[in-house]
Amino acid sequence: VREVSEKPILYDGDTGGEKEVFRFTVKRLERLGVSGIVIEDKRGLKQNSLFGSERTQLLEDIDVFSEKIKAGKKAQVTDEFMIFARLEALIAGLGEEEALKRARAFVREGGADGIMIHSKEKDPGEIFSFLKRYRAEEPNVPVIVVPTTYNSTTEEELKAAGANICIYANQLIRASYLAMLDTANKILVAGRSKEVDGQILPTKEMITLIDDSASK
Repeated sequence: VREVSEKPILYDGDTGGEKEVFRFTVKRLERLGVSGIVIEDKRGLKQNSLFGSERTQLLEDIDVFSEKIKAGKKAQVTDEFMIFARLEALIAGLGEEEALKRARAFVREGGADGIMIHSKEKDPGEIFSFLKRYRAEEPNVPVIVVPTTYNSTTEEELKAAGANICIYANQLIRASYLAMLDTANKILVAGRSKEVDGQILPTKEMITLIDDSASK
């Protein structure tokens, strides 16, 4: 990615692992040119957050997670690298107060550079409520939002509420899956690929993209 783009790279670090491992992860990401990492305050086996309370979502102890963030901040070499604490309290059904308590601790005690607030609800109400209260306490801490479920909300609305970064986490892969499935089925039915020419990237344009990227 760094060969073809100078855009900041934000790495999804899951839970970050044990703090003894996390500090090495931070150093390696810095060497690779990554701009920051997001780690979530869960523990145990990975469960997709969008399952919400349908799956058991276990949150890490606040002190333990804060110590992990501290270890990462202590290990980093550059001042520019950022660690974001992803808050899963709303996902786990523990409510806004728990999310705010964790946000305070991870930034003030752990030293996180910013937070990510996550929700599985289609109604953005709990996100706006959290942002309003958090911004009253911390007007300058960067906040990431992920409007996968509350996708009727615009970026401008989220920005006005206090969000700094908006991540579209899976829309492109969901779109590409349907496109690839449709193309594959049409090829199978026709026994050739001519029928899909109108819906796929022309070969010349494809190789030009590759050549342009290689020359940067």
